[in-house]
Amino acid sequence: MISFMRLRIPNAKLAFLSRTSRVPLYRIVLSLPQKVFFCAAKYSESEVDGSFSLRLVPPTLVAAEKEEAKAVLTLFLKKQGLSNALAARAINRSDSFIDHLVSRLHSVHKSRYLVGRELTTLEIRDALIPYLEALHEEYGSILVDVVESFPNPPVVEKIEETVEKVPIPVTPASPPSAVLDSKKLKALARVTDIGPTGKLPPHILYLVELGMDIERIRVITRKFPAFAYYSLEGKIKPVVEFLLDLGVPRSQIPIILSKRPQLCGISLSDNLIPTMTFLEELGVDKEQWAKVIYRFPALLTYSRPKLRATVDFLYEMGLSAECVSKVLTRCPNIISYSVEDKLRPATEYFRSMGVDVGVLLYRCPQTFGLSIEANIKPATEFFKDKGFSMTEIATMVSRYGALYTFSLAKLVLKWEFFLTMGYPRAELVKFPQYFGYSLEERIKPRFAIMTDKGVRLLLNQMLSLSEDGFNKALKRKLQKLIDN
Repeated sequence: MISFMRLRIPNAKLAFLSRTSRVPLYRIVLSLPQKVFFCAAKYSESEVDGSFSLRLVPPTLVAAEKEEAKAVLTLFLKKQGLSNALAARAINRSDSFIDHLVSRLHSVHKSRYLVGRELTTLEIRDALIPYLEALHEEYGSILVDVVESFPNPPVVEKIEETVEKVPIPVTPASPPSAVLDSKKLKALARVTDIGPTGKLPPHILYLVELGMDIERIRVITRKFPAFAYYSLEGKIKPVVEFLLDLGVPRSQIPIILSKRPQLCGISLSDNLIPTMTFLEELGVDKEQWAKVIYRFPALLTYSRPKLRATVDFLYEMGLSAECVSKVLTRCPNIISYSVEDKLRPATEYFRSMGVDVGVLLYRCPQTFGLSIEANIKPATEFFKDKGFSMTEIATMVSRYGALYTFSLAKLVLKWEFFLTMGYPRAELVKFPQYFGYSLEERIKPRFAIMTDKGVRLLLNQMLSLSEDGFNKALKRKLQKLIDN
């Protein structure tokens, strides 16, 4: 018996060398389908075609988003088992892939960029992690090589090294599909198999008619193979019709099923409807079900003890029944946060700062989904380094709960511009919402107009007023100067 030793060579090059014989050594580089690198936009939740131009986004914002994309990718790679050093090395070799992730962000959230709205750290994370998870599902242990070699799929090469020629069988490199186990392969085949009638399976045709293209169905199936086996009449159609009856627009059904295909495997009478009734009793506004499900379809798949635990925590923090109802309706994904690992530690941290936790939970519950070490503490230290007292920081957080949802890179950019505006630091304590406005689309243009007019408005007047209100405020200020 001839034994072989499998060696890992950089860039996914797999070599198989006999321990007992000397043979030509081949470097095998997996040939990956080009489409993996360009599937971003049209399969995204926004249904945007991916034509959004990076030129529409200010360079400073692109730079900040690159840093955020690097942070998301780093954490994801570490979650897959890479050490800090290996993850850092992969990031340093992945500039093109980082650009690709940022471009994906702009495609997914095109409408927000067009109105000057900047994405929060959570929004960036929520847009990129599902995409990275899909790539990991398909390429498994070679994901790092996919990332580093982007956008050039490798080819098979021969190493220029000659050794004694003893012909022996060489184990071939596994094709990309070998990364998928047999269950996934069978499920994928079921999605595209043409039946005796010359058509796709009925449940696949039904999904296509809903607006879900074959490639999207394949992506879902890779992540959740059971989806390919759900019957049309017994599973998929009843759930779709149920969602439509709740007021969910037909165009949103593919997005919802992509986010949580497990919905189609849950019994309406035994699970979905009773869970909805249970959630309504806990406070979810039944008139808002369409919006709630679109925002977080996984809500309906959590166990009742899990749902109850989160709601009990909100009551424990002093929220009224009405406030709990609004939190669950506006931010249903709070249910996904672990009470013991996320909510309670964040509560203890904010309380140590002097923040009213109940108010913060009500105003910005998504803040409690952030990492204390990676997001919250660095932001606190940033403001401390700039001379703000802990009391002032607590006041800012209480007044603007979303303050911590922005990356440190964005906070730095806006702080640096604030220093050029001539306002006292106390203005930020009064109006921390400053950090939520777009630097290029709102802050700089309005400051330039105000300066050109030779007048001075309060920071909140300059930014929070509508275009018409801003112009009227400038005229009133000018009139006062003339009258005096």
